[in-house]
Amino acid sequence: MDYLPLFFKLTEQPVLLVGGGAVALRKARLLCRSGALVHVVSHQVCADLETLLDESAGQIIIGEYHAGLLDDKVLVIAATDDDQLNERVHFDAVAKGIPVNVVDNPRLCTFVFPAIVDRSPIVIGISSGGAAPVLARLLRARLETWIPRSYSRLAEIAQQFRNQVKARFGSVNHRRMFWESVLQGQVAEKVFAGRDKEAISLIEEKLQQGNPEHQIGEVYLIGGGPGDPELLTFKALRLMQQADIVLYDALVSPAVLDLCRRDADLVFVGKQRDNHAVPQEGINALLVQHALEGKRVVRLKGGDPFIFGRGGEELESLKQHNIPFQVVPGITAASACSTYAGIPLTHRNYAQSVKFITGQLKNRTSDLNFAELVHPNQTLVFYMGLHSLDHLCAELIAHGKPGSTPAAIVSRGTALDQKVLTATLETLPALQAEAQLPAPALIIVGEVVSLHENLSWFGEEVLSQNLTPVKAGH
Repeated sequence: MDYLPLFFKLTEQPVLLVGGGAVALRKARLLCRSGALVHVVSHQVCADLETLLDESAGQIIIGEYHAGLLDDKVLVIAATDDDQLNERVHFDAVAKGIPVNVVDNPRLCTFVFPAIVDRSPIVIGISSGGAAPVLARLLRARLETWIPRSYSRLAEIAQQFRNQVKARFGSVNHRRMFWESVLQGQVAEKVFAGRDKEAISLIEEKLQQGNPEHQIGEVYLIGGGPGDPELLTFKALRLMQQADIVLYDALVSPAVLDLCRRDADLVFVGKQRDNHAVPQEGINALLVQHALEGKRVVRLKGGDPFIFGRGGEELESLKQHNIPFQVVPGITAASACSTYAGIPLTHRNYAQSVKFITGQLKNRTSDLNFAELVHPNQTLVFYMGLHSLDHLCAELIAHGKPGSTPAAIVSRGTALDQKVLTATLETLPALQAEAQLPAPALIIVGEVVSLHENLSWFGEEVLSQNLTPVKAGH
């Protein structure tokens, strides 16, 4: 590597900044955040820089730069548009053995400013050595989204307990295990939720328990969304990356599953029509078992765990065994599939309410209140209704819903092979019998379906009533 990453401690240390414009202001802000005493030399200094130095006990020298200004300085930055002056600053600093940075001129730098992710006391620097600073900034932006700002508080709380942990655990390995359980487990999640007092109490409790090898784990109930991995929440991704074991459903896409921690155990517990890999009671037992073994367990569900996902039943089981858990909502299929199909669920001209309904009929019969479902100006979204499509459409019509009401099937919504079949309540079952769109699929009923032709944007294959494939936008 061309540069060795180092961190300078600049608290109350004198630093010389040559230049008084906008570029100098950006560098001064960084220096002042680190606690440096900034001395600026320039013929003119912008108002914002004046204010900054006034607030941070800095100093302004109006006039010419000269080598004597480097005396007693620990760092120097040249931020002017005068190439000859920048070179003088470089050679003078090198002669005195002072680290120097000339902005936007790597050839004249003995150190460079990285792109910074600041979660003080955690600080991350990203540098391209001046080769591609924009790329470094793009990487910083990506890290900013992955690293919660509350890591700052987590580090501060951990610092409070360093001496106590060292005294409690004589083994370096035990100390490492303790801190891993704190920084990746319940304590960290309490801090991320803004519950610092509970986090501190939990650390104290863990110190009393002693052996970090035999502490209870935690369960993360995560909504994996409809399949597109880019629709995951940041929190879901963070927890998936620290899982010891992942119990996942059939509706979790391979692309989402691939984002789990690489060395986590993956266990399929999916349910499909008439084929349950693991019964619900067995899933509940597995969650309890692995958590009691001290593992971080991710329960990964398609869509949202609280919308026809039986997440509540699983949490009740965990609660009975005093196992801590978290729930991370996911984008439910109704929202995602309708959006990717260009069908707004509500629209002031067509629908002022929306209902989510399970179409998976118990014992092949239905106890749905169809009288409530036929009201005008509402959108109906049926989950898991593909196999009962004939019955659902017939009952809606029998209870007064016009057979001409627009209806659609969105198959494999948000996936690259998404297909949309648009028709009416009267014609949809026969068209689906011919088209045979596969599950997972969503049925949408209501006037909003008529907007699909104009609002479709995802580029999916669209099947109209004559079943002639049409590309969206054509």
